[in-house]
Amino acid sequence: MEPSARKKFNDDFTEQKFADLLDRLNKGLPNPVAFRVAETPIFIPDDFLQKLVAAGDDILKTILRADFKQLTETAIPEKWKLPNENDHPHFIALDFGVCKDDNGDISPKLIELQGFPSLYAFQVYLSENYKSAYNIDADWEPFLSGLDKESYIDLFRRTILGDHQPHEVVLMDVNAHEQKTAVDFLLTEKYLGIKTVALEELEQRGDKLFYYADDELVQIKRIYNRLIFDEIENDPDIFNRVVDIRQPLDVEWVTHPNWFYRISKYTMPFLEGAYIPKSVFANDLKDIPSDLENYVLKPLFSFAGQGVIIDVKPQDISNLKNPENWILQEKVNYEPVVQTPEGGVKAEIRLLYLWPDGDDRPTLAINLARLSRGKMIGVRYNKDFNWVGGTAGLVTSRS
Repeated sequence: MEPSARKKFNDDFTEQKFADLLDRLNKGLPNPVAFRVAETPIFIPDDFLQKLVAAGDDILKTILRADFKQLTETAIPEKWKLPNENDHPHFIALDFGVCKDDNGDISPKLIELQGFPSLYAFQVYLSENYKSAYNIDADWEPFLSGLDKESYIDLFRRTILGDHQPHEVVLMDVNAHEQKTAVDFLLTEKYLGIKTVALEELEQRGDKLFYYADDELVQIKRIYNRLIFDEIENDPDIFNRVVDIRQPLDVEWVTHPNWFYRISKYTMPFLEGAYIPKSVFANDLKDIPSDLENYVLKPLFSFAGQGVIIDVKPQDISNLKNPENWILQEKVNYEPVVQTPEGGVKAEIRLLYLWPDGDDRPTLAINLARLSRGKMIGVRYNKDFNWVGGTAGLVTSRS
């Protein structure tokens, strides 16, 4: 995107440098990174960064509303609603497509949002390796809000640990050691000193949870939750085999699972701003738009783009059995703005916020980016392409 940095990168690029990047990333890991890493980072120009920050601020106005919980109370499926919810999410992730506005200028457009953690540790590691493998100028960094690596890790640590010691905090997910994001779990352990524990490894004594370390039970005071209930939705017997984490437990959540639903596609119809696509709950539609080619139909409760209908027909809407669980959203047309040796590539940038206990508001901390040639952003839709995959957005002004 930033033309001079992009030209220099493309002129200097070699396949050997990309191979070196992958070698650096995988060196010392028990298993190679399980998802495709793109050949290039994104060089974000200052003017586009300012638009991203402004777009994020517009969305935070809604999330910070005093009545936000009341507004989103019906977002949480009853069977996944957990007790002891805290007052605010610890993580906010905002996905923006890179598009063109009506004036032909490059502009962000919100795709999705989530009150759930993302690759907060891996993005530090990935950015460092891009810079070293390609000898990128030191001024280009992934950090935002004036942060550098040291202050970012400190903010990350405060968010995850709270008032607890590292051994009292665990990162938890179902099948945690086999997840595609396991590299992020491993790096989180490195940066913070906490342990990764699979859902299946939790031990319950009364209302307290424990894990084994060197054959000794250690009480868990706080869970860095990476479990998405969608992943266990189709296993109705799972809580007959493992601890039922939905019960009242003497443990803190970071972040509480209810926020995954509160800050989600469910929130889209309540948002306003120049960078927000029009969105409406399907059950609130008075008339089906005549220009359905400009809309997508999204299920509220799905993960990684599953179930999205891109080419919407009127019968897709009229045949919905539970229209209250779907939104009709204005289609976002990505612009292939990242120029590579193989042509223009579409981009999506995820702003990642951290909100430690005690802070008045979230801090925009770092970003994640993805490149795509397929019909949709995401690994599963770009399997047969080069210059696609997970990447990092680098900026020179830490706004």
